[in-house]
Amino acid sequence: MTVQQVRLQGILGQALAANHAGRLSRFITDEKSPAVALFAPARAAQNHEGDWYGEHAGKWLYAASKAAARTGDVTLAANVRGVADYLVSVQQLDGYLGTYAPERRFMHAQPPPQRTWDGAPSRRTWDIWTHSYVVLGLLEVHKHFPDAKYLDAARKIGDLCWTTLTDGGIDITRLGNHHGMSATVFLDAAVELHFATGERKYLDLAQLIVEQAERRPELNLLTRALGGADASDIGTGKAYQLAWNLVGLAKLHRATGEARYLEAVINVWESIRSHHLTEGGGPWGGVAQRSREVFNSAGVFSPYGYVETCSVLAWIQLNRELLTITGAAKYADEIERSAYNDLIGAQAPDGEDWNYYSFPNGARVFTTYWRCCKSSGAMALEELPEIAYRLTGEDEITVSLYGPGEVSLPTSSAGVVKLQQSTRYPFDAAIRIRVAPSRAARFTIRVRIPAWSAGSDVAINGAGLQHAAGSFAALERQWQAGDEIALTFPMTARLHRKSNRNVQESVAPDGSPVRQQVMRYDYAAITRGPLVYATDLIDGFKMEETVRFAEQPTLELLDAPGYEGPAIRLHLDGRAPLTFHPYYEAGGRKDGAWRLTWMQVAEKETE
Repeated sequence: MTVQQVRLQGILGQALAANHAGRLSRFITDEKSPAVALFAPARAAQNHEGDWYGEHAGKWLYAASKAAARTGDVTLAANVRGVADYLVSVQQLDGYLGTYAPERRFMHAQPPPQRTWDGAPSRRTWDIWTHSYVVLGLLEVHKHFPDAKYLDAARKIGDLCWTTLTDGGIDITRLGNHHGMSATVFLDAAVELHFATGERKYLDLAQLIVEQAERRPELNLLTRALGGADASDIGTGKAYQLAWNLVGLAKLHRATGEARYLEAVINVWESIRSHHLTEGGGPWGGVAQRSREVFNSAGVFSPYGYVETCSVLAWIQLNRELLTITGAAKYADEIERSAYNDLIGAQAPDGEDWNYYSFPNGARVFTTYWRCCKSSGAMALEELPEIAYRLTGEDEITVSLYGPGEVSLPTSSAGVVKLQQSTRYPFDAAIRIRVAPSRAARFTIRVRIPAWSAGSDVAINGAGLQHAAGSFAALERQWQAGDEIALTFPMTARLHRKSNRNVQESVAPDGSPVRQQVMRYDYAAITRGPLVYATDLIDGFKMEETVRFAEQPTLELLDAPGYEGPAIRLHLDGRAPLTFHPYYEAGGRKDGAWRLTWMQVAEKETE
């Protein structure tokens, strides 16, 4: 499948269009753009700061290549090739293609950490990190605009990394913070080099990175993951870095078939899914931690935790890999949840501004020019078209994401099959997928039944079928032009409860356990279908309020002029109702707008 064959509309399509016209068309245009000018040899030779800003070039190449191919934008395509050509032209003879002065480059051992909590070298270095994104960007350019020089440049970086870690005797975990996780992310780039070239040495490089990650006592990536460690207990628990490492490990499983790699990834995925996601699907942390971007211990909850947009990118990519490997619907469910809530909820309507951090309860604050999350959000959006519709076999098409749009895919038996999805999803429960094969033939269309949609209706040309929620319905039959799949997912507004309980445990002198609850806070939030809902400042000025519910609180669906989705009115005891809108558009998508997802509930109501 090529991305030109997918066209998403609706709110995901709007986000993609804004991304294309905004961030991807404006942030970088040529070698004079600030994020690319960092690579100019004279400038790089003076850079002793240990910064990470070079990542933007690789991220932009990756996302802009996809967008240019998807839209047929010849100007953006020319910009992509021009920037890639420039980067190739400044690559050093040894393969180095970064932004650091010679003595700071990753080929040289850096001073050991001096009691830093995250194990960072004393001279901080993001050089390997930057090269990881440059490799991914160049490979994506080569995929859509094939030219051997792009692949060769990426290969040279991989060769330099291999030489550095073998002949150079450098331990990759000593080249990045978070006990090396900011450097071992090159695992992803190494496996992609293997996929692109078929060369064994890049697979060997990937496995060497895993071995070095294993030997780092504070990391022990594979051992801890296989042992069932919580995500917060691997390295520093840094959400973005850990999830990106898992993406590489999942790809390594695809390349080798090694079962333990997949087992390790799924173990940590289960930990993140169970303990470390907001209701909007974003990995979160930052409560009483040294870093705002680190997972909290399992069981800790706060509506004021941070979701870094970069971690949303890595989480979507991780679920993409597990969806590809296993075909399980739960991974598509998570992609949908994070895409419709914490991802587009971090994007401004102009497609240029993004939140660095999003909060279930907190202000929408657009970040500054150089921040990493603006490029990560742009990348994450460009992952969605290829996830929405996929060829999962010669005669099997899988529909993983819903929303208006269309796709044309080549099958073995039916030729090109066009699917056209008509719906107001995620606001409306009804979905119609019109099927138009080039010729009548027997093939399979798999459609996802979301886990939240118990009691869903699936019909082909009016004939109903039964399928379980949280699975893919495999619809195999003789398809012909004009056939239609009708899906109806129950979209009842739901109230969710969560408690944050601080319990102290100890042992008495006689050996008996002592368990004391120190504090308890109870919260409630509202969802409808895949969407999380939020209200803004209560009574126009209050950031939060403790509420009381009736035994069965009333959630009333109503039209919301000025908003795309319907609103939900929550009726409460002792005060006027509160009105909630889909999280992504709550507060009108303005900078500084307050969003309140979780309401504190009076304790006596939940005894």
